Amino acid sequence: MKKIGLIVVATLFGLFAGAQNRADWNGLKEDINLIVANDLGRNGYYDQRPIAATMGAMAEAIGPEAVLALGDVFHYEGVQSTTDPLWMSNYENIYQHPELMVEWLPVCGNHEYRGNTQALIDYSHVSRRWTMPAKYYARTFEDDGTSLKVIFIDTTPLIDKYRNDSAKYPDAAGEDTKAQLAWLERELAGATEDWVVVVGHHPVFAETPKSEGERKDMQERVDKLLRRHRVDMYVCGHIHNFQHIKPEGSDIDYIVNSSASQSRPEVGPIDGTVFVSGKSGFSVLGASAEALTLSMIDAEGNILHTVTRKR
Repeated sequence: MKKIGLIVVATLFGLFAGAQNRADWNGLKEDINLIVANDLGRNGYYDQRPIAATMGAMAEAIGPEAVLALGDVFHYEGVQSTTDPLWMSNYENIYQHPELMVEWLPVCGNHEYRGNTQALIDYSHVSRRWTMPAKYYARTFEDDGTSLKVIFIDTTPLIDKYRNDSAKYPDAAGEDTKAQLAWLERELAGATEDWVVVVGHHPVFAETPKSEGERKDMQERVDKLLRRHRVDMYVCGHIHNFQHIKPEGSDIDYIVNSSASQSRPEVGPIDGTVFVSGKSGFSVLGASAEALTLSMIDAEGNILHTVTRKR
């Protein structure tokens, strides 16, 4: 009887917690709603399946226009073709919730660059939801008088560590980085939307044991453009934990989105850190005419931290 009682209590607690989460989620809905997920690729293992389920439930509450897939969708060697079994075992059969059958707008991460990056673009002609027109591109979302421009950049070739290792990252060396940065300058200079968010796989600022050269290259090549054109947020993945950083001298909110499968829980603050968490999860980006928000969500659907920018 005691065991049955404990099961009943646990079930009721779970239902109560789920109801609480859904009430909180309803408050995240804005004119424009996007889910941000990255570092997914574990073939359903670790937290990938539970987080996929939470993402689907969240999508029921907010009705996202799209999912921004910010790289490393496929660990460890990317995909080799549009018929690679990883498309099914790691993506199609994991994110099955009806409300996740919206556009997925991806960028390449460093793990995709260990495989065939052209296959990621070509899969757009296979899948009804996977939409990757190029390795870098822009998309404007508009609703009810609100406009949000999202600029997707291809960060791996912008970092010397990857571009100079042609054996491990064969496609990186062939990318024209000057052309991409010139394109980014034009996109930022021409932006007239209410809000401008730039997304990529690698961080500009982050607490991490990963090579400092990655961030130095991003600061030198990308951050000076972000600051010059006063973008609202830069959102990335790669580090496998949540970080919100606002360094002195910049008005930009720099967001590291955690892994939607396996996190790295050891994380601490650096100069400018506003919030950190070692939990796995995803984020929800919302825009209205008055505010731009990004809420960090853990695997159970708890809202850990919300970044808010107001007019």
